[in-house]
Amino acid sequence: MSRLVRSFAFRWALGIALWSTLLSLLLFAFVYWQTAAFMQDELAEVLRHEARYAAGDTAKAAARIETWVSEDLHSVHFAGLFGADGRKLAGNLDARPPELPLDGEVHRIGTQVAIAGRRLHEELWSAARSLEDGTVVVVAHDTDEIDRAKATVIRALGLALVPTLAFSILGGVLLAGRARRRLASTEAAVARVMRGDLRQRLPVGEAGDEFDRLARDVNVMLDEIERLMEEVRGVGDAVAHDLRTPLTRLRLRLERGRDQARDVEELRQAVDQGLIWIDQTLEMVTAVLRIGEIEHGRRCAAFGPVDLKLVVSEAAELFEPLADDKGIALGIGIEEGASAVRGDRSLIFEAVSNLLDNAIKFTPTGGRVGIGLAWRDGVAVVSVEDTGPGIAAGERDHVFKRFYRAERARQTEGNGLGLGLVAAIAKLHGFPLSVGDGPLGGCRFEMACPTVGPCPTIR
Repeated sequence: MSRLVRSFAFRWALGIALWSTLLSLLLFAFVYWQTAAFMQDELAEVLRHEARYAAGDTAKAAARIETWVSEDLHSVHFAGLFGADGRKLAGNLDARPPELPLDGEVHRIGTQVAIAGRRLHEELWSAARSLEDGTVVVVAHDTDEIDRAKATVIRALGLALVPTLAFSILGGVLLAGRARRRLASTEAAVARVMRGDLRQRLPVGEAGDEFDRLARDVNVMLDEIERLMEEVRGVGDAVAHDLRTPLTRLRLRLERGRDQARDVEELRQAVDQGLIWIDQTLEMVTAVLRIGEIEHGRRCAAFGPVDLKLVVSEAAELFEPLADDKGIALGIGIEEGASAVRGDRSLIFEAVSNLLDNAIKFTPTGGRVGIGLAWRDGVAVVSVEDTGPGIAAGERDHVFKRFYRAERARQTEGNGLGLGLVAAIAKLHGFPLSVGDGPLGGCRFEMACPTVGPCPTIR
């Protein structure tokens, strides 16, 4: 029972019922007030008219009063004509009510009247006027008719309140039941997610109401959680795979050096080679940690103005000797224009450097690599293109994932973290990153850098 009372459906049904009942009471009170006021105003207007009519002609006042009384079939009309000394001259009122003002307006008073030979104390709606000769005309009407009408209205409204309350509760139960069914399906989906089924999604209706919008937002969140979990699994598998090879080589090398070294120099060489492989492993681990740090937005506080022209020029200058050693032509093209963007200079330089290093790595001897800075619709675009083997269209959506390596890149030295680092830096700055075919073959990477903008929120 306590669970039912605490349930959303019960509280919603009770709330709807109470609210409907309150509105009904307010409506009934308004109807009662308007009905009683209308009947009272109608009677008051009749009494004022009769009082003016009777007082309009002194000679005919008594006859007019007797006519008012004689036309009454239900013993509810009362009237009287009284002399200046208070003596009764005509009508069925024995005495003029002393508290009744002579202003012609209607007042409710209590007085003694004679009905069917009996003297009774009655409440009357009365109006009185003074004539020119000092006589007083009093016209009155029984209040029972209005009181009965008021009682009838109250009784009708009270009887109507019961079905109103019943239908309100029924409507609340139906509405709450409908909402409860939607919540039950949502609870079931959430329970499956809690049990580890991240592929489960909340049901989304077609109404587009608040429940549907909330379910849609939660589904987007679950999509992101599932993606992140898949990345974690993929990164874990990739780290284990990529660490196993250098660690195995390191172990074999150290074993061979220990067993086969003929002097200290050969043992030193084995240790030096092992240190190189350890450094490579540490570089990979450092890159993974760095990507995680960047994706969590921890470098946002270091944002400031960055001159893209200077960044592109320095990156080209840094990799020019490497390109020369490999026999690759390195071209640079920078258009004139404002090139200041907001960001972390060292991270942007690292992103451009990784793109350039990646292009040189996969471009064969005699090929060409180009780096440029241009403007497109008011946005600065940093581009790096090469004449290497390119990236297949089906793999372009995956090259920015950690440890992912395209089929053509598996024979090349590397760990698949360079482009993942570039993607993390671009996401931190809100720079759209894309890859496509290069104009001379190979591929072309582009990073669009809005020249103005605050640090975006990492999602």
